[in-house]
Amino acid sequence: MGQRRHKIILFLCTGNHYRSRFAEILFNFVAGRMGLPWKAFSRGLALERGVNNVGPMAVSAIKALETRGLRAAADFARFPMQVTVDDLDLADWIVALKQAEHLPLLQERFPAWAEKVEYWQVDDASEVLGLIEREVMDPERLPRQRFTPKRSIP
Repeated sequence: MGQRRHKIILFLCTGNHYRSRFAEILFNFVAGRMGLPWKAFSRGLALERGVNNVGPMAVSAIKALETRGLRAAADFARFPMQVTVDDLDLADWIVALKQAEHLPLLQERFPAWAEKVEYWQVDDASEVLGLIEREVMDPERLPRQRFTPKRSIP
């Protein structure tokens, strides 16, 4: 089996409609601009709880990405996806967006993975996209052993 070109980060939230999708698309944009050998994807831990999620991705997240200059139509069009053990196995780094919300879901559905996940403290609220952006962009927050930026974003 060949070696991957990129390391993989998996962003998890409950419905894979808002927070994790925003983090995935923003991270991929930032990593690409910085020349980092990382690629993100995102999944949901409990899609059945997103009964009020309309369409493939939250409109507010799409608008926030577009205001940052990201126009990833294919990424915006993908419908939410439920996380699987294969997804967890594939990832080099797993981030769940809210510990209080996602740790219990991981303990219930994927107990072997609950302690292997890094937990951020991002609520499911409209004002959190800036916090996700700060988390993704903060080089001090991201452990150096995971990656070292080749250059800063202009």
